Amino acid sequence: MADATSSPEPTCDVDGTCYCPLTGVIDTLSRKYAMQLVSIIGAHDSLRFAEIEAHLTSASTSTISKRLSEFEEAGLVSRTQYNEIPPRVEYALTDDGREVGDRLEPLLQWAEDQSSHGKEE
Repeated sequence: MADATSSPEPTCDVDGTCYCPLTGVIDTLSRKYAMQLVSIIGAHDSLRFAEIEAHLTSASTSTISKRLSEFEEAGLVSRTQYNEIPPRVEYALTDDGREVGDRLEPLLQWAEDQSSHGKEE
């Protein structure tokens, strides 16, 4: 039995390859525009695709679409389609997505502080 000061056992595959529990999260969040999307969607209750595009003008439509699909698959974003004419789809952070956003906030604040320090010199 491990004592309270030891680190948790790594998750290992059948072939003995071990993985850090953060690997999947880091892979998802390190993709282009991922952290910005979490912040943008998190700042609103829900957003339509065009509204997300308006907030993230440097990203292509296909990149935004791909990230949203990845986030939905990872359980970070919910996609709600309304049966209306014209069709309406809205994206919102799930509870897990909001938690990721809350945990990203200090990192984003630190990055903003660092960029403003560089401007002062």
